Amino acid sequence: MEMLFDAEEFVKEAVQKAKDQVGDAHAVIAVSGGVDSTVAAEIVKEAVGDRLHAIYVDTGFMRKGESEETEAMYRRMGLNLTVVHAADEYFEALDGVTEPEQKRKIIGEKFIRIFEREAKKTGATFLVQGTIAPDWIESGGGNRDTIKSHHNVGGLPDDMEMELCEPLYDLYKDEVRAVARYQGIEVAERQPFPGPGLAVRVIGELKPERVQIAREACHIVETELEKAVEAGEMTELPWQYFAVLTNTPTVGVQGDLRAYGETVAVRAVQSFDAMTAQATEIPWKVLGRISRGITNHPDLKDQVNRVVYDISDKPPATVEWE
Repeated sequence: MEMLFDAEEFVKEAVQKAKDQVGDAHAVIAVSGGVDSTVAAEIVKEAVGDRLHAIYVDTGFMRKGESEETEAMYRRMGLNLTVVHAADEYFEALDGVTEPEQKRKIIGEKFIRIFEREAKKTGATFLVQGTIAPDWIESGGGNRDTIKSHHNVGGLPDDMEMELCEPLYDLYKDEVRAVARYQGIEVAERQPFPGPGLAVRVIGELKPERVQIAREACHIVETELEKAVEAGEMTELPWQYFAVLTNTPTVGVQGDLRAYGETVAVRAVQSFDAMTAQATEIPWKVLGRISRGITNHPDLKDQVNRVVYDISDKPPATVEWE
C-alpha cells in the first residue's frame, strides 16, 4: 500500500540533516518569496538559527509589488535577511541575448555569483537552495534529456565555491506545499513563479520596457482571475496563471491608423506535481475582461494590440513559454 507523505516527519529529518551537514558553519540561501525557497529557509533556520543568511535579490524580473511584499514577509519570519538590488547587473548581462537556454544559464550564473559575493561578507560556506525534484529532472543529465534548464540546476557554474545544501531535493510540489502548511508559512498556497521570473515570460530581448509590459499584463491576469473566483464566476484559481509577451508583432488599429503592436498570451493551467499540466477553461467573459484590461491599460494600449489564450497542455508544451 502506498505510504502517505508525512510533513511533520519530513521536517524533523530535514532539520537534523541540515544540522549534520552545515555543522557550526554559516550558510546563505537565495530566497525568492516562493514556496520552495521559503520552506527550505524555514528548515535550515530551525537547524542553524542566525547562521543562515537569507539573500533576496531584486533582479528586475519580479512581479508588480512583489519585492516589497516579499521583504515584509521574510522580516515577519525572523530571517537574517539582506536585500540586493541587482536589476542593472542582470539587464547588462542579458543585453542582446534572446535564446531561452542561454538566458536561463546567464541568469543562473549571475544568481550564484551574487550569492558568492554576499557570502564572502558573512563567511558562509554553504549555499542552501529550494531545489525540488522537477527542477533537476527537467534540467537533464545522465540519461535524461534537457527539457529546460532551471536556474538553480542548469545555471550552476563548475567553479562554484560553496557546498550545496538542498533539503527539498527529492520532493514534488504537492509535498512542498504540505510542508509549508505544516510550518504555517504564508505563501503555502502561492502559485509557482519561475526562478528567472519575468525573464522567461518575455520572449526575445530583455529590455526594461519590455519586462514592464509583461509585469503589467501579468498583474491584470492575476487580478481578473482572483476577482472571478471571488465573484463565483470560477470555482477555484488555476494552479498557475500569468501573461507572456510573445515577441510577435501583429497589425492593429490605433485611431484611424494601421499600426503594429505586441501580442500578449494568457496562460492558466492546473497541475498536481508540476510534471504535467492541463490548460484551464476560463469563462469567455473573464477572458474578455483580461483582454480589454491589457489593451486599454494606459501604459499598454500603445504597445499591445492583441491578446491570445494558450490552451496547450504539458506535455507537449511546458507551463512557461521559455
